[in-house]
Amino acid sequence: MITLLTIVGIILFALSILIMLSKFSSSEKSTGLRNLPRALTLILFFGGGILMFASTYMFYAKPGFQYYIISPFGTKSVSFESGYKLTIPFSRVQEWQKFVDIKVVLEGEPDEGIEGIIPEEIPIRFIDQVTAGVKISVRMQIPQDPASFIRLAEEFREPMNLVNNTLIPTVREQTINTGYMFKAQDYISGAAADFRVTLDEQLKNGGYSIERREFMDTVYAEIQEEKREIQEINSRYEVIKRLDENGMPIRVEHDIKKNNILVSQVIVDQVNLESQFKKRLEEQRDISAQKRIEMQKIETAKTTQQRIIAEGERDKAAERVAQEKEQVKALIAIETQKKQEVTKKELAKIAFETAKLEAMSVKVKADAKAYENAKLVKAGLTPQERAEIDKEIAIGVAEAMSALNLPQVYIGSSAKSGQNGILAELLGAEFAKKMIKPSGKK
Repeated sequence: MITLLTIVGIILFALSILIMLSKFSSSEKSTGLRNLPRALTLILFFGGGILMFASTYMFYAKPGFQYYIISPFGTKSVSFESGYKLTIPFSRVQEWQKFVDIKVVLEGEPDEGIEGIIPEEIPIRFIDQVTAGVKISVRMQIPQDPASFIRLAEEFREPMNLVNNTLIPTVREQTINTGYMFKAQDYISGAAADFRVTLDEQLKNGGYSIERREFMDTVYAEIQEEKREIQEINSRYEVIKRLDENGMPIRVEHDIKKNNILVSQVIVDQVNLESQFKKRLEEQRDISAQKRIEMQKIETAKTTQQRIIAEGERDKAAERVAQEKEQVKALIAIETQKKQEVTKKELAKIAFETAKLEAMSVKVKADAKAYENAKLVKAGLTPQERAEIDKEIAIGVAEAMSALNLPQVYIGSSAKSGQNGILAELLGAEFAKKMIKPSGKK
């Protein structure tokens, strides 16, 4: 490889040869070159020779690269640092990038700086038989320890052999295997992050050893005691990771893991599901939207029904309260009237007892007066005095009877305006009779 130092060395070496030839020439044009010091000629000669062959014992290590070096004697060495490096002359230096990018690059997309180009989407098939195309970007780091790097360089000889024959096929294989571990329905329902994580783990640590299991789900049209009618039988699959005796997932190493290549970054750019599945998703979305609308209508109808029922119950309660109020008013009126009648009856009884007591009081007074008069007669009253006394007694009884306030209401009779009634007259006559008779006896 011709470098700038090699070009400079060739120029200096040629100039020194030209100076040496001019010393043996008699031409006047070479007089100036013959006068140059011999030491300068030797410096140009040896310096030019050293620089001219510099590429055989010295190289420049660029940043982001590492180098595999084989000396003429078969000695192997590596260089991971950047800068100028000295080697044994005529050693073979092979340049490797520290990081290798593997990416799906479709037509028309930029591919600068990408070592491993996958020209089409990686086809995968989910466990529910849905196909898809995956766009992926993976960055890998070449081993940084000398032994692993030397073994890798000897095995693949050229960096592109490693990229084309190992890295790209392994990335495709692990992407396809990851697809078998998921359902498309689960992927679009939130398992996209799990898909990327699983792919990252399989690329870094080796693929999972998995077991695929099939389950048959029977759907019955109607379940009865004696007979069951099968409507349909659905098949579903599940992928289960095999575990070792310690309960850890069993790994299957691939060439990336075996060669100690580190996967530093995994990005799932896009997963394009098949058109039929997308169409089915759109139909499910429309059905789901229509179902939500119908459910909203049902909820609205239920709410309206509940509102109507509530209003009816409210009106019934209001009517019931109004009727109960009327009933209470009627009962209160009846109770009030009843209490009034009882009160009237009690008042009548009290008035009767009062009148009776007053009549008895008058009788007692009259008896007392009659007794007094009888005593006076016995004591020797004259007929004229007795007649005067009887007259006074009769007048007193009449006055007392006129002043007597007898009850105005009786059971079976009624009082007239301005009169005591027949009962009063009879009572008064009876009392007068009893008062007068004792005084008229001899």
